[in-house]
Amino acid sequence: MFDAKLRPLIDPPLNRIGRALAGLGVTANQLTFAGLGLGLGGAAAIAFGHIGWGLALILANRLLDGLDGAVARVAGPSDFGGYCDIVADFAFYVAIPLAFGVMAPENTLPALVLVASFVLTGVSFLAFATIAAKRGAETEAHGRKSFFYSTGFAEGAETIAVFIAMCLFPAWFGVIAYAYAGLCALTVIQRSALAMAMFKD
Repeated sequence: MFDAKLRPLIDPPLNRIGRALAGLGVTANQLTFAGLGLGLGGAAAIAFGHIGWGLALILANRLLDGLDGAVARVAGPSDFGGYCDIVADFAFYVAIPLAFGVMAPENTLPALVLVASFVLTGVSFLAFATIAAKRGAETEAHGRKSFFYSTGFAEGAETIAVFIAMCLFPAWFGVIAYAYAGLCALTVIQRSALAMAMFKD
């Protein structure tokens, strides 16, 4: 919901750093995998009850996630890079709620519900992108991407805000998880309605 609106604010500084990193020979895929490692490390920290470290690593993951795109814009995006980026993103997204579920038994059910909602959101996102590509549809609302990014109520910015809230208020994990799972479900409905409108033969 907010991703496209945030791009004009975050892209200029990220692009400057991205140009510097590309000049040093750093590749977008290196940043993608380094970011994934940090994100999974954050999940492990949360699972063992070190929520402060988890939050720090989550933020570091998001910084590298932004920088890999900035470097890709300098060197030119690749299909494999786009594949790695989306797989790394969803691995990170799933790992954080699972970590809270491991940390405290009372979190298990809301964590599973949230992960299930992420799966449905991801399937709707990728199915939409596949059919949009088949039809030659294009958009740069989220910047230049390897494939079609459809907008929704629950996107990257909202997900990170929710993860931060979970780290700051871990006792409220269940409430936050159920509420965001509901927003993810609304996103699937919204995207399905958009698909119905765009993909009519």
